[in-house]
Amino acid sequence: MSRVGYAAGTASPLTRQGEVTGTMSRIYQRSYPVLDTIALACIVGFWVLIQLFVTPFHRMFSLDNKAIQFPFAVVERVPVVWSIVYAGVIPFLVLLVWAATYRPTPHKVQVTLLGFLIAVMLTSLITDIIKNSVGRPRPDLISRCMPKKGTSAESLVAWTVCTQTSEHILQEGWRSFPSGHSSFSFAGLGYLTLFLCGQMRIFRPRTDLCRGLVAFVPLLCALMIAISRLDDYRHDVYDVTCGSILGFLVAQFSYRRYFPPLRSATCDEPYGRDEISGSEGFSKLADDEEQQIFGHGSTSRQWESREESYALAETTSPRAR
Repeated sequence: MSRVGYAAGTASPLTRQGEVTGTMSRIYQRSYPVLDTIALACIVGFWVLIQLFVTPFHRMFSLDNKAIQFPFAVVERVPVVWSIVYAGVIPFLVLLVWAATYRPTPHKVQVTLLGFLIAVMLTSLITDIIKNSVGRPRPDLISRCMPKKGTSAESLVAWTVCTQTSEHILQEGWRSFPSGHSSFSFAGLGYLTLFLCGQMRIFRPRTDLCRGLVAFVPLLCALMIAISRLDDYRHDVYDVTCGSILGFLVAQFSYRRYFPPLRSATCDEPYGRDEISGSEGFSKLADDEEQQIFGHGSTSRQWESREESYALAETTSPRAR
């Protein structure tokens, strides 16, 4: 059978496969925020399950360890609720005010808020997974634990020597690494900093310093929240540093999924729906022979153009003579 007849016949299996993958790619381009929302709901669900059913690993400790002999602060400088307000609620309200003031496209508002929520919830999930797996004692563990009288001070002891009646206070004593306040604050406020940097284009040449200072105010607030954990003896420098890095890395990951780099000329605009994947979607790349025989319509047009040019050459040759 000639190649022309093959191309003009019924669609080959490879062609049908390319059409299916192209259709699936177009559907994904139109619905990827919905899929990300479903993934966000799964992240929230796993985080809730960890809060309800998971207890941390209890590392053994000794009573003469000075690193865990700090007093237990009953009143925290930044309680958990206020950390959520400072690093979660306030940045979200700032983004809502920005959306109401500047009236951007619905797509831009959608991916901006979605990226923020993914940053804070994914950071919270990763932080709690690490906390419960590592089980590192807090600097105020002995004050929390209230060990039994007569417990040996030189040898390693287990958590069963504790007489603390509050289960929450006791279990939190083994959730020191990494700092949850630090990771959450650098995720929420760090994302807000990245967003402000992009919208004000602070890395554009000859940008005034005032824009940069405004953009970095949230990051300074996140730093102050992280330092408060040292003042309350809830964490040490190692916990706070690792938590801060973790939160900002997740914020950067979430922001860059929807927005171009900050040095880009279009850093203030998110990726369009047609830029999520190629127009052809994900499919197997055909070799040269398959491309000629089973191409996506363009090959058949090439064969047709060859036929037309050949017929034109025959008709014009008598006139040339």
